[in-house]
Amino acid sequence: MNVVAAAGPRAYWYLTRGTGAVALVLLSATVVLGILGQLRFSAAPRWPRFAIETIHRDVSLLVVVLIVLHVLTSVLDGFAPIRLTDAVIPFAGTYRPLWLGLGALSFDLLLAIVVTSLVRRRLGYKRWRAIHWLAYASWPVAVFHGLGTGSDSKQVWMLALTVACVAAVAGAVLVRISRSDHEAPARGPAIALTLVVPLALAVFTVIGPMRQGWSRRAGTPASLGASFATASARVPARARPTQQGSNRTTLKTPFSAQITGTVTQTQEPDGAIIDLALNLAGGAHGQLRVRLAGTPSGGGGISMTGSQVDLLAAGLPSVLDGKIISLQGQQFDAHVSGAQGHALDLHANLNIDSGSGAVTGTLSATSAQ
Repeated sequence: MNVVAAAGPRAYWYLTRGTGAVALVLLSATVVLGILGQLRFSAAPRWPRFAIETIHRDVSLLVVVLIVLHVLTSVLDGFAPIRLTDAVIPFAGTYRPLWLGLGALSFDLLLAIVVTSLVRRRLGYKRWRAIHWLAYASWPVAVFHGLGTGSDSKQVWMLALTVACVAAVAGAVLVRISRSDHEAPARGPAIALTLVVPLALAVFTVIGPMRQGWSRRAGTPASLGASFATASARVPARARPTQQGSNRTTLKTPFSAQITGTVTQTQEPDGAIIDLALNLAGGAHGQLRVRLAGTPSGGGGISMTGSQVDLLAAGLPSVLDGKIISLQGQQFDAHVSGAQGHALDLHANLNIDSGSGAVTGTLSATSAQ
């Protein structure tokens, strides 16, 4: 889109993604150091065990700090309805409750380790050690959380990063089992668990986040927060869907609707994230949320590298989500689908005021074949 070329990603969104990815790497490093530290493992003779333990402790504290930043930026971003309480009370939120709940559970386990470490002398070594094992449990929970609700789950770089973290932890476990005689009785179950967890993660990734429509299946609600409020709040009462017995108002296609809304942009040198929050009126009443990712190209446009499209309209049973399949100037074509087999092909023709950020235009939709 010409007038929003050279726009950059919103700071909160980038911080959320960055802190989440770095926290996963550091948490994996903490787990690896904890596993190998029991073998008095060190990279060189000049690295005594207390140095390894100090690094292990400091990295663990840094992980907690990054997770706190990850939570805060997720809340401040406003794209998803995430509350601060959702970060500490597992499965209490409305946005992807299972996968966000796993993140909260992992965070709670880490907090338990930090708190008990502060009172380690009063607690006693054996009790502290038993609680410290929660760090190992928090790691796979965090990995599932990242795959299930992360915005970069399908990206090659994020998949490669996750594979590297899983391989590092699995390798550390196998090294410890092979070198420690104390773990001999549990060697068989430990090896089996080390193989099962990566396999489960791989299967889940293929049948879950990598498949089309994962956003809906993961539990993305109809309301997408402040920047994408529910359409029913702005749709006239006569246009809202009603249900009485088996009678239900449905959205008729094809339709053509008028578009009004805003575009959000932030300048960044390395790319562009463009958010469009659009209201529909006329042939359909609801809202359309579009997020474009790309790099600036010649002629004042962008070269699209990714997209997300969410349509919420009166007469639809749930949000339809999908992506842009064609972008030309201020026009785009998109395909969206949702529950009960609903699928639409969209064509948008936009007029964007570069000064005010106001957006007008038309949206036409036909049933997808």
